[in-house]
Amino acid sequence: MADEINLSFVVPVYNEEESLSALVQEIDAVCHNDGYCYEIVFINDGSTDHSVDVIKDLMAKYDSVGLIDFRRNFGKAAALNAGFRHVRGDIVITMDGDLQDNPNELPKLLKALESADCVSGWKVKRLDPVDKTLPSRIFNFVVGKVSGIKLHDFNCGYKAYRKEAVEGLDLYGEMHRFIPVLLHWQGFRVAEVGVDHRARQFGRSKYGATRILKGFFDLMTVVLTTRFKTRPLHIFGTIGLLFGFIGFCMLAYLTVLWFLGLGPIGNRPLLLFGMLLMLLGGNLIGIGLLGEFIQHAVSPRERPYVMRAYYPSRKNGEKANSKADQ
Repeated sequence: MADEINLSFVVPVYNEEESLSALVQEIDAVCHNDGYCYEIVFINDGSTDHSVDVIKDLMAKYDSVGLIDFRRNFGKAAALNAGFRHVRGDIVITMDGDLQDNPNELPKLLKALESADCVSGWKVKRLDPVDKTLPSRIFNFVVGKVSGIKLHDFNCGYKAYRKEAVEGLDLYGEMHRFIPVLLHWQGFRVAEVGVDHRARQFGRSKYGATRILKGFFDLMTVVLTTRFKTRPLHIFGTIGLLFGFIGFCMLAYLTVLWFLGLGPIGNRPLLLFGMLLMLLGGNLIGIGLLGEFIQHAVSPRERPYVMRAYYPSRKNGEKANSKADQ
């Protein structure tokens, strides 16, 4: 087994003291059987139980276990963000600390990662109550339609990444659900494999139905800050033109009725609704134009692309490299 770490497990923890020892034992067994040199980075996200004490005991027993200890609960996205910045392996595995993700499924993820940059787990037989599975299916359907990625389960935390894929991520809110979307829009290859989902053995779920609503808000944030970050007029202008066109058609219809003498139009609700849509459309277009001015005035000059590699020509190679760094 090589001394260099090639697998890094990032595991957010929030009140999971009962399951952590078993999780480390399972990961250690799988990695030793397959000959991987690994590390486990636990991120304590403000646990109020004895999770930190359990992790410190595991650190004394296993050289491969590390800990990032938050002062309070910042959320799963922040925990993953911190973990991604401290991993040392070439391949990063994210999983939950509640034992519902099965470490024995790791070979499936690694096999799929040979032809992808991100592999998302799919809980084919999800062992959760219907009040969690039904909203999740609706959420997955909407995200798939908006993002263009055909994944069955965006909510599954069991994923594998190449390190270069997660190095540039900046996660907050509920954006951990949209990591495959963010990577897909940056040009990384995203795949999905079915994984075993085990029933919860200890404690209870930390997520309620409100997380789906928060997820939809964060989906809008992801769309606006990625696909339309440098062109706000495209999104606001398109919606504004749609509303304005509908309002124009309503007013044109009423105008024709007035010219034909088919009754007064001043007391019709359609008149006010049409005017409202016209005004709303104009305001949205104005917001888009204002966003364009702000974006060009104050936004940093970021490169609007992500390179996979750079192969300079052999002729004048030093000069080519210096230009690329400018």
